[in-house]
Amino acid sequence: MKLVFRLMAILAIAGVAAATYFSLNSNKSAPQTSYLMLDGSQKSTTDWQGHVTLVNFWATSCTTCVAEMPMLSQTYEKYQAQGYRTVAVAMQYDPPEYVNNFVQSRKLPFEVALDHTGHNAKAWGDISITPTTFLLNKQGEIVKQYVGAPNEQELHSLIEKLLAS
Repeated sequence: MKLVFRLMAILAIAGVAAATYFSLNSNKSAPQTSYLMLDGSQKSTTDWQGHVTLVNFWATSCTTCVAEMPMLSQTYEKYQAQGYRTVAVAMQYDPPEYVNNFVQSRKLPFEVALDHTGHNAKAWGDISITPTTFLLNKQGEIVKQYVGAPNEQELHSLIEKLLAS
């Protein structure tokens, strides 16, 4: 009887793993939402089509977010001339003056949006854990989602593959 329960448990775990694999590896379109940029302008997800785009949900109070920003900046600098974009979306609870100070003091080279209503985080899957990062292909489809800081080498490899396609 124990063998039957073990086999059932193994099959259940395998089923969950397969479902997770297919849900994370089937590209779906990024949510079509609008963004209030730090400079006061408005952008939308459609503005990123034609570019490989990294969308990073972050907060100035998140130590992992702060720690990953130099890598995200270097990645942007490395690939921007090839059609790569980075958009950092500050969470609703992050005061705009903190975000502005962070962007200015760290000289972030990419676009920063303020999710002052929480609408963007909700549209992308009710994001509550920071950093949560999405990598989009040129068609605006989500290719990869990272919760926590991405592995730099893996990220660069995937960006290069997407830029070449």
